[in-house]
Order: sequence, then C-alpha cells, then structure tokens
Amino acid sequence: MQAQSKTPSTLLIVLAFATVYIVWGSTYFFIQRALSGLPPFFLGALRFIIAGILMLGWSLLQKETVFSWKVMKPAIITGLLLLFVGNGIVIWVEQFLPSAMVAIMVSSSPLWFILLDKPKWSENLRNKSTISGLLLGFAGVVLLFSEKILSTMSSMNSTRDLFAMALVVLGSMAWSGGSLYSKYFSVSESATVNSTWQMLAAGIAFIPCCMMAGEMKNLDLAAVPADVWLATTYLVLFGSIAGFSAYVWLLKVQPATKVSTYAYVNPVVAVLLGIFFAGESISALQIAGLAIILGSVLMINIHKYRKSARVLSVKD
Repeated sequence: MQAQSKTPSTLLIVLAFATVYIVWGSTYFFIQRALSGLPPFFLGALRFIIAGILMLGWSLLQKETVFSWKVMKPAIITGLLLLFVGNGIVIWVEQFLPSAMVAIMVSSSPLWFILLDKPKWSENLRNKSTISGLLLGFAGVVLLFSEKILSTMSSMNSTRDLFAMALVVLGSMAWSGGSLYSKYFSVSESATVNSTWQMLAAGIAFIPCCMMAGEMKNLDLAAVPADVWLATTYLVLFGSIAGFSAYVWLLKVQPATKVSTYAYVNPVVAVLLGIFFAGESISALQIAGLAIILGSVLMINIHKYRKSARVLSVKD
C-alpha cells in the first residue's frame, strides 16, 4: 500500500477496516493450523522475515525511500513492540493458558489505547460514547468466551498461569504503545515501507528466541505437512502483508480508538468462521456476547457519525 493523500477516500478506509477485521479474525484458525507442524518462534521468524522481504522488494520496485535511518528507526521500534513483544508474548503464553483466556486479555488493548494516548486524553476521556463503547466491548468479549474459561479454570496452574497472564497484559500494553508510537512518530507516509521494517525487525528478533528454545533441534522441514505450509502462506500474504499493512495505514489516517476496535471484532469473526466452516456450535450466551461487541463498536463510532451528519446538514 503506497503513500496516500491526507484525505483518503471513504471506500479505501472501509476496505482497510474490512481487511483488518476479517483477515485478522481468520488468522486464529490459520495460526493454530500452522503451529500443528511448526514451533512457535520459528513460525514467527519465518512468517515475518518472508513477508518483510516481499514487501521490501515491492517498495524498491515502487522507488520508495527505503534505506533511510530516519525512516527505519521508528519502524524498527514499532515492529519490536508490536510484533516481537506483543505478538511474541501471545505465542509463548498459549503453551500454558487457554486460548479463550488469552483472547479476553488481548482484547483489553483498546483500553490501553485510551490510557496511553496522551495527546488525545482531553478528547477521548470526555467522549462518553467512546469510553462506554470500549468498556462494553471488553465485557462482550468476556461474555463470548465465559463458558470456555469456566470449563478450563480447574486445570490452570495458579503461580505459572498468573505470571503468564501478567505477561499478556504487558504484551497488550506493548502492542497499544507500539501502535501509538507508529501513529505519532513514523516518518514515511508509506504503509508498505513502515510495515517492511517492522516485520523484518520482529522476524530477526525471533531468531535468538528460536535458538534458545531449541526449536531447531528436532525440526524436520521435509516432514511438515502441506496444509501447514498452506496455512503459513496465508499468514504471510494475508495476515502480515495485507492485514498488517492495512492496520499501519489506518493508524495514520484514523483515530487510534477507532482502529483499536479490531480487538473486539476479530474474536467475533473467529467464532463465526468456526460456526460456518468448522461445524462448531454457538450458545445463547455467545450470541449475546456477539451482539454486545457489535453494539460497542457502533457506540465507539457514533460520535464520528453524528459529527459527519452535522457537517453535511450545515453544507445543505
């Protein structure tokens, strides 16, 4: 995605949100499939390095300003915070915590967006619809996964899992902080260039973790099933290149609180995909959670809708 003007079209914004909402929601399934044949840190290194190299090639073909430390520095810092710390913690803790528990804790990131976005404190903290929507969305995610959490609580190891849960909170803070750092300090207007260095930085950072975890000792790439490679390919092309580039671009052109709603919508998409394509069932409690989440996203955006309506009425 190349650099855009300061007033991007509504269609482009809608397409970018749809990409982040739907594609990232689908990656839950594909990550699980890829991890059935590849170790987690190796998958992280492989996914982000390949995606970064592909995007680097595209940026060079487009004659973008790529090899500039002024451009690279903020992108590298962002990549380490978002993809290495934020994403890496999630990968690691899923060895111990139920995925539903991780999903709930990761969905707290929109709240961290509000708390860490100091330049927007006066605007966000006074916006009742935004605050109410964020709190309601988090409650909806808790409700969506409540049955799974209750069914697995008895098997959790208190000391180890409390440490893992604290790490997930740290990861959510790192993701939110890295997103805001990208919004305010990235130099390049090109989402492609920014994403290139973010993914390369994270992919390279995963390599020492892969080595320390001893993941290469018993890894036989020739024995990895074809569907694992297909899932990895999806993560590279859609999860990383399409989804992450759209996310980085949206941070530049939209309010951070609005972009952060992906954390609520992604679990909704994941649940719906499970119902339609994996034959999973859905309970009345989950339906209520889905409705609450979608309502919260509307609340977060309603102030902007009203403002746009007022502007249009004045013009008329």
